[in-house]
Amino acid sequence: AAVPAGTLALLGALLWAPWQALDGAPLAELSGDQDFQLFLHKNLEFTRKIKGDVAALQRVVCDTFQLCKEEELLLVRQDLGIAQAPLEQCHSRTFQAEACFSQIRDGLRTYHGSLAAVLELLPGHAGLVETLQLDAANLSSNIQQQMEDLGLATVTYPRDGPGPLPAFSSRFHHQVGGFFILANFQRFLETAYRALRHLARL
Repeated sequence: AAVPAGTLALLGALLWAPWQALDGAPLAELSGDQDFQLFLHKNLEFTRKIKGDVAALQRVVCDTFQLCKEEELLLVRQDLGIAQAPLEQCHSRTFQAEACFSQIRDGLRTYHGSLAAVLELLPGHAGLVETLQLDAANLSSNIQQQMEDLGLATVTYPRDGPGPLPAFSSRFHHQVGGFFILANFQRFLETAYRALRHLARL
């Protein structure tokens, strides 16, 4: 079944930056959809778990390679070509549910692939990295399924974000690359989490 236009407009109002829910908005439409609310709450917890695992890996990179502060590595980052997966559709005035969910789904798939570089870097923590990859794939699948259940069209954007992993020219560049993949993934998850959380407050 298609989602009513009013519901999509409401989603847009709620997710418009800076993430402020609107007082007095007619919330009955979505708050009555128990399946959608269950999806949101379940995947909020899932996203929180993934964020915790990314933070654990960031601590490993800090402890193992003494790479802890982003501002100290920005010059190296310019050489690496590691970009953030885009999520601008989740906090724009022209928000559409299809676009935001599609970007979250696509970004999760991107980071699933990028984590291969972290796996190479931290073979002693392969279990945690592989769990993170599996969780990213599962969350992406959950969102795809929810889009289908809500009758939302799948949107695919031209890939202007991160493409294939760069070929790291040195071990140090690989380490810094791993650092930024995790830092970018953490920021991506924060944005996705805020989007889900505000919808769940209906």
